[in-house]
Amino acid sequence: IIPILSLGGSGVISVAANILPREIHDICYEYFNGNLKNALDLQLKYLSLINALFIENNPIPVKKAMNLMGMEVGQVRLPLVDICENNETILKEELSKHGLI
Repeated sequence: IIPILSLGGSGVISVAANILPREIHDICYEYFNGNLKNALDLQLKYLSLINALFIENNPIPVKKAMNLMGMEVGQVRLPLVDICENNETILKEELSKHGLI
């Protein structure tokens, strides 16, 4: 997020914003208000979860995360298939670590 903003982006379209809307907003807010350290600290706090959202092709992990969080967004459609068991475990660990499930 911060690299995009530092290159002149006026905001981001973020997969992570589906499950971390306030946090992504806060990263942008801190950045645009000159609080780069706060923005960076926030992004680094959630970086492992953000990375887990790309452990498989988008939107497989984010849909799984949203379903696990109780948002009931349904399953992925063909030709995509559900997240593999090992990656689901990683995703659940990240969601749990951040208090989202």
